[in-house]
Amino acid sequence: MRKKSILIISSGGREHAIGWRLAQSSQVDTIYFAPGNPGTATIGENVNIPATDFEALIDFAKKKKIDLTVAAPDDILAVGIVNAFQKAGLKIFGPTKEAAQIESSKAFAKKLMKEENIPTAKYEIFADAKKAKAYIKKCKTPIVIKASGLALGKGVVVAQTHDEALAAIDEAMVKKVFGNAGDEVVIEEFLEGKEVSIHVFTDGKHIALFPTSRDHKQIFDGNKGPNTGGMGTIAPLPEISKEQLEEIKQKIVLPAIKGLKKRGMPFVGCLYPGLMMTKAGAKVVEFNCRFGDPEAESYMRLLDSDLYEILTACVDGTLDQVKIKWAKKSACCIILASAGYPTNSHKGDVISGLENLPEDVVVFHLGTKEVNGNVVTNGGRVIGVTATGTTIDKALQKTYACINKKGIYFNGMQYRKDIGKI
Repeated sequence: MRKKSILIISSGGREHAIGWRLAQSSQVDTIYFAPGNPGTATIGENVNIPATDFEALIDFAKKKKIDLTVAAPDDILAVGIVNAFQKAGLKIFGPTKEAAQIESSKAFAKKLMKEENIPTAKYEIFADAKKAKAYIKKCKTPIVIKASGLALGKGVVVAQTHDEALAAIDEAMVKKVFGNAGDEVVIEEFLEGKEVSIHVFTDGKHIALFPTSRDHKQIFDGNKGPNTGGMGTIAPLPEISKEQLEEIKQKIVLPAIKGLKKRGMPFVGCLYPGLMMTKAGAKVVEFNCRFGDPEAESYMRLLDSDLYEILTACVDGTLDQVKIKWAKKSACCIILASAGYPTNSHKGDVISGLENLPEDVVVFHLGTKEVNGNVVTNGGRVIGVTATGTTIDKALQKTYACINKKGIYFNGMQYRKDIGKI
């Protein structure tokens, strides 16, 4: 049997982790990353094509006879990369532009949840800043303000006061700090509880749940400071029971999949509902149309099945014929961020200690580049350090032991020291 060629689009830690797992498939021969990073170059070939250049990506896929393309980032899914590849007759893993609205438009997602009776926070949608402000003045605080469009994980403000909420409306709708993403805002009640990340593979009809995980969004220990793209994950969560997971499947995941299919936009790919476990049960905070980052880094450490087989089954509509196994272990990912993040990001700091790590510690690159033979910082979230263990605590101990001046280090390095403890 001819071994397969894979194209993975983008250059983050999620893509590095997916490629790392795909490289272990007996069915896969060659992996290309477009554009990739210094980490992906160690397991495949980087191709200097931007993730947004669909025409060049399609030409490359045809020229190299790519068997499967994996489109992971939300921004390119939102503008229709899957539609473009499908039109060109190429096999690609990910949802169409229409199905990806479940993430690219929070207003669309809220309407879907309302119509399909999916539990979520009470909300109102506004396209007018004055009306949004008038509504806020009537609400109790804390209150949540969300830019409806994509904002790199930073378009959500949990306002503790009315003044903070009004300022958030100005930022999103008047000053346009999130660009067009803030043309419309969703204003929600604040949900109390602990956040849980749920991921599922789906072919549009059948689903396969991942283990549970938790991302730690805020930059500082104690869940303080502004939101980020994610500062670290643990998986699975011991406090979530099988009964709770089944309820999430029946009340949240299946209604979303069936609702999209019913609307003529079947979701194929990885659906990721972010939930809040409230006293009244699980409620959806947001839907994402792709693997989380850094959730993917932990999940790929736990997956014990052939990822190529799973992704292909999703695209072919045969997911029910694949048995997916997860290792009976725990995994974690600790994100190392650059100086100044998330307000700004210092670039060019040399990263040391990436070699000679313990066997079970695997590093995934998020924002790096190579300069004169050195790997340097090139973004806000720079490196994801991962490990597995028989317990979450043991996985965390292995990971944290490698983050110091004698291990992985760069000037101005920021990281949370309480991942999995809060």
